Amino acid sequence: MRDMQLIYASRPFGYDDLTLTSILMQARKNNARNGITGALICRDDLCLQILEGPRDLVTSTFSRILRDERHVDVVNLLSSEIHRRLFPEWSMRHDPAQSWMWTPEEVARGAIGRASDQEILGTFESLANFNPPWTLPFLRRNEVMVEIPASAG
Repeated sequence: MRDMQLIYASRPFGYDDLTLTSILMQARKNNARNGITGALICRDDLCLQILEGPRDLVTSTFSRILRDERHVDVVNLLSSEIHRRLFPEWSMRHDPAQSWMWTPEEVARGAIGRASDQEILGTFESLANFNPPWTLPFLRRNEVMVEIPASAG
């Protein structure tokens, strides 16, 4: 059976660094246990997340997200069967809006609703191929750790 890929958007509720850290830690733990991989791009006005893995596990994870009070206005943007994962080594990669394609003003004017499937997927394809110099990308599928800025060491 092939894996599926699901990309959704939401507005974070009560967004701050502590909330984001909590979301990332919980996602990394649960995803590593369930063989799900993906990435999260999040800032105070919008989150985009991609989940990849077995269909039943991805859909049950998305169902939990729909009930999570930290996400508001959750919208499934894309879901499809895939031949390969974009983030096979990441239980949940975090991009602190470094590869973001829309300004806050564009988001407020409905950029997500007007974006094509390829634009949305392209955001994650770019992230999958980008290793910023300020992070140590050691967060892998079976590890539950936190990204640490390279300058912190």
